[in-house]
Amino acid sequence: MSAQPDVKEVVREKYGAAARRVSQGGGCCGGSGCDPITTNLYDAAQGGEVPADVLSASLGCGNPTALAELKPGETVLDLGSGGGIDVLLSARRVGPTGKAFGLDMTDEMLALAEENRRRSGLANVHFLKGEIEHIPLPDESVDVIISNCVINLSGDKDRVLREAFRVLKPGGRFAVSDVVVRGEVPPAIRRSMELWAGCVAGALSDRDYLDKLAAAGFRDASIEVTRIYAAADARDLLAGQGAEVEALAAEVDGKFVAAFVRATKPASGAVANATAATAAPTATAAPATSCCAPSCCGGHG
Repeated sequence: MSAQPDVKEVVREKYGAAARRVSQGGGCCGGSGCDPITTNLYDAAQGGEVPADVLSASLGCGNPTALAELKPGETVLDLGSGGGIDVLLSARRVGPTGKAFGLDMTDEMLALAEENRRRSGLANVHFLKGEIEHIPLPDESVDVIISNCVINLSGDKDRVLREAFRVLKPGGRFAVSDVVVRGEVPPAIRRSMELWAGCVAGALSDRDYLDKLAAAGFRDASIEVTRIYAAADARDLLAGQGAEVEALAAEVDGKFVAAFVRATKPASGAVANATAATAAPTATAAPATSCCAPSCCGGHG
């Protein structure tokens, strides 16, 4: 995809700037406040499991550790781990016999994550520098892959999913939170690099997501909607995009959703991608709900 280098640099700059703000005592969102995608994702109990200001470094759209059903002794990889909140939460769930890896391409975020790891006191956390299209881990080395509003940022999602499949052990689980689009999206949004970096413009449709998972070799794929973004949310997301904000907000009302995307690598470990690509996904997107469930998105009452 020809736009990929530009997208990658825009994403790198946005997330690097967010990490610098947190390191200087601010939040990831800057002075204007957080957008509707990144707010109210973790409940008070989860917030108590990590250093107090780790939550301020979160730029996700969901809460994958709440839904991934992690077990003691498992090895977990977070694609695009940012400041490390989901890695730290995962590390507590897999316990001292497990491992939690975080992968990020942004130096500032990695530095922030390492500081958060140090302050957490957790010994089973490891942060890696790299890109999610080229995961620096061996084949079949991970039990669970999580991610929080990052795969939609990639300009080569097929490669990301193939890499995720490669590093998962047979029977391993893909359990990510991501933004998904339902219906047609105005071209002005798809063209915006800022909105791509903001987890919107690069979002896949639910059908495309399921098809790409199947093509990579995954089975039992499903999409569970956890939050629907309405026109009012769109206005916040589109702020600064010019005079067309109201018209665009109306056009995207209800089309962008936060979702939990699940899939499994076949236990045999011997299914060829070519065979998997010919089979239609066996799961369909879950019916939309009107709001994010507190257990998924940590609604703060």
